[in-house]
Amino acid sequence: MTFNYLDKIHFPSDLRKLSLIELVTLSTELRNKTIETVSKTGGHLGASLGVVELTIALHFVFNTPRDRLIWDVGHQSYPHKILTGRKNKIETLRQKNGLYGFVKRSESEYDPFGTAHSSTSISAGMGMKIAKDLNKDDAKIICVIGDGALSAGMAYEALNNLGASNKQMIVILNDNEMSIDRPVGAMSNYLTKLLSSKQYTNVRSLLKKISLKFPDPVAKTLYKAEEFSKGLVTGGTLFEELGFYYLGPIDGHDIKTLVPILENIKNLIIDKPIFLHCVTKKGKGYEPAEKSEDKFHGVNKFDVKTGQSLNISNKKTYSSIFGETLSNAAKSDEKIVAITAAMMSGTGLDIFNSQHPSRLFDVGIAEQHAVTMAAGLATEGFKPYVAIYSTFLQRAYDQIVHDVALQKLPVRFAIDRAGLVGADGPTHAGSYDITFLSTLPNFIIMAPSNQNELIRMINTSVLINDRPSAFRYPRATSEVDLTDINIDPIEIGKGIILEEGNNLAILNLGSRLESCKEAMKFLKTYNIYPTLADARFAKPIDKNLVDQLIDSHKYLITIEEGSSGGFSSSILNYIHNERLKTTSTKINNIFFPDRFVDHQSSEDQYEEIGMDAKSITRKIKQIYENNVIDFQSYNKNI
Repeated sequence: MTFNYLDKIHFPSDLRKLSLIELVTLSTELRNKTIETVSKTGGHLGASLGVVELTIALHFVFNTPRDRLIWDVGHQSYPHKILTGRKNKIETLRQKNGLYGFVKRSESEYDPFGTAHSSTSISAGMGMKIAKDLNKDDAKIICVIGDGALSAGMAYEALNNLGASNKQMIVILNDNEMSIDRPVGAMSNYLTKLLSSKQYTNVRSLLKKISLKFPDPVAKTLYKAEEFSKGLVTGGTLFEELGFYYLGPIDGHDIKTLVPILENIKNLIIDKPIFLHCVTKKGKGYEPAEKSEDKFHGVNKFDVKTGQSLNISNKKTYSSIFGETLSNAAKSDEKIVAITAAMMSGTGLDIFNSQHPSRLFDVGIAEQHAVTMAAGLATEGFKPYVAIYSTFLQRAYDQIVHDVALQKLPVRFAIDRAGLVGADGPTHAGSYDITFLSTLPNFIIMAPSNQNELIRMINTSVLINDRPSAFRYPRATSEVDLTDINIDPIEIGKGIILEEGNNLAILNLGSRLESCKEAMKFLKTYNIYPTLADARFAKPIDKNLVDQLIDSHKYLITIEEGSSGGFSSSILNYIHNERLKTTSTKINNIFFPDRFVDHQSSEDQYEEIGMDAKSITRKIKQIYENNVIDFQSYNKNI
């Protein structure tokens, strides 16, 4: 597809040569380019479509990259990437060695701060502003934060601090939940132009100067009168009370309005930060996205004409199995409640909500609050399930320690997206939850090897009423036949031997079990017959099973989808510090490397770090044959 204007735009400096009318046409082209790109790569489409005009206006008015522009969350940055030197690479988005799906500092000088988790922009921006002031640098700092990201406590901590600092920084709220009808929008746009203009601010400054000539009581009256008059026309806001100069709401899709307002803001000289409220429409300009319930928040590859996904699968995800199983359990147990932090459909809790709407609580992007609220529910005899992606649960670690584990409260944690997550990359990988939870007293930690095991672990967690528990599961589908399943609870801390062998034992934790089984098939072609066991529990570990494997094998290999310090460390600690019987068994551990794994397909990620079936086979063969391998003939056989 060719574009009259976009084809000539390589950097924002090219953009600034256009007229306002040409910018309107450019916005249509940029939106179409974004749709075309994501249809091929998958990704976060709806949020990016909602900020097309705002992106163009910001780069048109401000001198980026000298002026710092921070996107929060970074999934709305696709148009920004296209305009900032990455247009020719945009179709590598989320692909191996390609552009990242969020904002990444190392990718471009136009990306001053990495934003893949939410609600960090204002804090980071304030740090940059302080640095600029110390360096006598008058570059502007602009933070664009979504209304969802503004629901997190960290954003309000930053707003509170920034408002009290009297630093002139710009915060733009991208509000895509509220709609503006034409009369209100037109009036609001007019008032914002007025209030951001030099004439208004000059009058305001004049009032302040005049007030200094009067005694304090009169001065305070004049100042209050000015603030009150502004409140009458703008509605007065929380942001004003926090110390911001509030403007808006304005139509975030009207470039002819956005540009002059941003230019006014750029030239304002006031002793406080500015808060601009823009209203946008998620999925704007693409009918399938606008009609979709989630506005195409996150999509697979799709047909541009119809909006239909090209990756349709009838297999059930672990997330949907969690939602269904918890819903079924809640039918017979009225004490079961579920909590999500703005990820209802992502965690499968939309299924629970459809059947038990009064017992589902979406707290917004507020993981810390979610955990402590669950702790409060647990004190009153309820059975709270907190469903949060592993990478986001990191944000609530203090609450897990202080409010749950220390008080031994039976909060249940459904940890979604455990392990590597493919195209979403290292910011969204579930790498550390085994480690950071295993260090806590009073915790039970489970990891299913397949969907049937997940069902059993959910049913097990319903019965755990004297301490916190967690079960972690991947972003994946499973080959397991769910028509004939075992739903019985599992004995706490009890692993299982799946196949008896000799000399070498594999002790798996989690969903690498299928790769282990495939490796077993390869190994048998070399007359190597390992024992395969599934640990099921990261805590408490099955010490009897460990003893059995050590006592009857020369080699023991553990494998887990997590960082060092997790399951394998617990095994080693038991063997070396608790086990009474000495052992000559050689022990090797397979876990995530001490680095962040770049975005690519999940299959490529696990191959890269040596946790696919072939790599596991190589590792075992190296151990078994004392590192003497004919790799050439070996690879042919595999």
